[in-house]
Amino acid sequence: MQPIQPVNIPEVIQQIPLNYYLIISTALFVIGIIGVLTRRNVIIILMSIELMLNAVNLLLIAFSSYRADPSGQVFVFFIMAVAAAEVSVGLAIIVMIYRNIRSIDVGLLNKLKW
Repeated sequence: MQPIQPVNIPEVIQQIPLNYYLIISTALFVIGIIGVLTRRNVIIILMSIELMLNAVNLLLIAFSSYRADPSGQVFVFFIMAVAAAEVSVGLAIIVMIYRNIRSIDVGLLNKLKW
Protein backbone atom coordinates (compact mmCIF):
# COMPACT_ATOMS: atom_id res chain seq x y z
CA MET A 1 0.00 0.00 0.00
CA GLN A 2 1.37 3.37 -0.97
CA PRO A 3 0.72 6.25 1.37
CA ILE A 4 -1.66 8.92 0.12
CA GLN A 5 0.21 12.02 -0.91
CA PRO A 6 -1.17 15.34 0.33
CA VAL A 7 -2.53 17.52 -2.46
CA ASN A 8 -2.18 21.26 -2.51
CA ILE A 9 -5.67 22.62 -3.27
CA PRO A 10 -4.60 25.70 -5.31
CA GLU A 11 -2.55 23.44 -7.58
CA VAL A 12 -5.58 21.22 -8.18
CA ILE A 13 -7.74 24.26 -8.93
CA GLN A 14 -5.18 25.59 -11.38
CA GLN A 15 -5.13 22.25 -13.24
CA ILE A 16 -8.77 22.73 -14.20
CA PRO A 17 -9.07 25.08 -17.19
CA LEU A 18 -10.56 28.48 -16.49
CA ASN A 19 -13.14 27.92 -19.24
CA TYR A 20 -14.80 25.22 -17.13
CA TYR A 21 -15.32 27.68 -14.29
CA LEU A 22 -16.75 30.20 -16.74
CA ILE A 23 -19.19 27.65 -18.15
CA ILE A 24 -20.35 26.42 -14.73
CA SER A 25 -20.78 29.90 -13.28
CA THR A 26 -22.60 31.11 -16.40
CA ALA A 27 -24.96 28.14 -16.18
CA LEU A 28 -25.62 28.83 -12.48
CA PHE A 29 -26.22 32.51 -13.16
CA VAL A 30 -28.64 31.75 -16.02
CA ILE A 31 -30.53 29.26 -13.86
CA GLY A 32 -30.81 31.96 -11.19
CA ILE A 33 -32.11 34.52 -13.68
CA ILE A 34 -34.67 32.05 -15.01
CA GLY A 35 -35.76 31.32 -11.44
CA VAL A 36 -36.22 35.01 -10.64
CA LEU A 37 -38.14 35.75 -13.82
CA THR A 38 -40.42 32.70 -13.94
CA ARG A 39 -41.22 31.73 -10.37
CA ARG A 40 -43.96 33.32 -8.29
CA ASN A 41 -42.91 31.99 -4.89
CA VAL A 42 -40.89 34.54 -2.93
CA ILE A 43 -38.71 31.90 -1.25
CA ILE A 44 -37.68 30.42 -4.60
CA ILE A 45 -36.95 33.92 -5.91
CA LEU A 46 -34.63 34.52 -2.94
CA MET A 47 -32.96 31.16 -3.56
CA SER A 48 -32.43 32.12 -7.21
CA ILE A 49 -30.80 35.38 -6.15
CA GLU A 50 -28.50 33.41 -3.84
CA LEU A 51 -27.65 31.12 -6.76
CA MET A 52 -26.65 34.13 -8.85
CA LEU A 53 -24.49 35.47 -6.01
CA ASN A 54 -22.79 32.09 -5.68
CA ALA A 55 -22.09 32.02 -9.43
CA VAL A 56 -20.30 35.34 -9.09
CA ASN A 57 -18.43 34.03 -6.03
CA LEU A 58 -17.26 31.01 -8.01
CA LEU A 59 -15.87 33.23 -10.75
CA LEU A 60 -14.14 35.53 -8.27
CA ILE A 61 -12.48 32.59 -6.54
CA ALA A 62 -11.41 31.05 -9.87
CA PHE A 63 -9.91 34.30 -11.15
CA SER A 64 -8.28 34.93 -7.79
CA SER A 65 -6.71 31.49 -7.81
CA TYR A 66 -5.45 31.74 -11.38
CA ARG A 67 -3.91 35.16 -10.84
CA ALA A 68 -2.61 34.28 -7.34
CA ASP A 69 -4.23 37.46 -6.03
CA PRO A 70 -6.22 37.24 -2.78
CA SER A 71 -8.32 40.34 -3.52
CA GLY A 72 -11.00 38.21 -5.21
CA GLN A 73 -11.35 36.18 -2.04
CA VAL A 74 -11.85 39.37 -0.04
CA PHE A 75 -14.67 40.36 -2.40
CA VAL A 76 -16.23 36.93 -1.89
CA PHE A 77 -16.18 37.48 1.86
CA PHE A 78 -18.05 40.77 1.47
CA ILE A 79 -20.54 39.25 -0.98
CA MET A 80 -21.26 36.46 1.49
CA ALA A 81 -21.86 39.03 4.25
CA VAL A 82 -24.26 40.96 2.01
CA ALA A 83 -26.01 37.72 1.05
CA ALA A 84 -26.51 36.81 4.71
CA ALA A 85 -28.01 40.23 5.39
CA GLU A 86 -30.21 39.91 2.30
CA VAL A 87 -31.53 36.55 3.46
CA SER A 88 -32.37 37.80 6.94
CA VAL A 89 -34.18 40.91 5.64
CA GLY A 90 -35.88 38.91 2.89
CA LEU A 91 -37.17 36.29 5.31
CA ALA A 92 -38.48 39.02 7.62
CA ILE A 93 -40.33 40.58 4.68
CA ILE A 94 -41.73 37.18 3.69
CA VAL A 95 -43.04 36.61 7.23
CA MET A 96 -44.76 40.01 7.23
CA ILE A 97 -46.28 39.36 3.78
CA TYR A 98 -47.54 35.98 4.93
CA ARG A 99 -49.10 37.50 8.04
CA ASN A 100 -50.96 40.08 5.94
CA ILE A 101 -52.24 38.05 2.98
CA ARG A 102 -51.72 34.42 4.11
CA SER A 103 -49.69 33.60 0.99
CA ILE A 104 -46.17 34.08 -0.32
CA ASP A 105 -47.23 34.27 -3.96
CA VAL A 106 -45.76 37.31 -5.70
CA GLY A 107 -48.91 37.73 -7.81
CA LEU A 108 -50.98 38.47 -4.72
CA LEU A 109 -48.80 41.37 -3.61
CA ASN A 110 -50.99 43.88 -5.44
CA LYS A 111 -53.36 43.63 -2.45
CA LEU A 112 -50.78 45.57 -0.42
CA LYS A 113 -51.31 48.71 -2.52
CA TRP A 114 -53.30 51.58 -1.03
